[in-house]
Amino acid sequence: MADLTEIVIHPVSPRDGRKATVHALGLDADLRRAFTPGDVSEFLRRAGLEDVDLSEDGPIRWEGGGPDVWTGGT
Repeated sequence: MADLTEIVIHPVSPRDGRKATVHALGLDADLRRAFTPGDVSEFLRRAGLEDVDLSEDGPIRWEGGGPDVWTGGT
């Protein structure tokens, strides 16, 4: 069976930080608001997804900027 896990880091919110979500095994999970790449790593670890490549070349879909964008939402 193909791996259908989708990890999305949404655009920066007006309060800064980015919502992190995962879709896996037919379920959607909101992993909270991340303020750093370290937050994303920790949220993924808690969801059972360890050692995920956080770069733009990795499996994460970064919306509204890559892993270096954490402030400046409108």
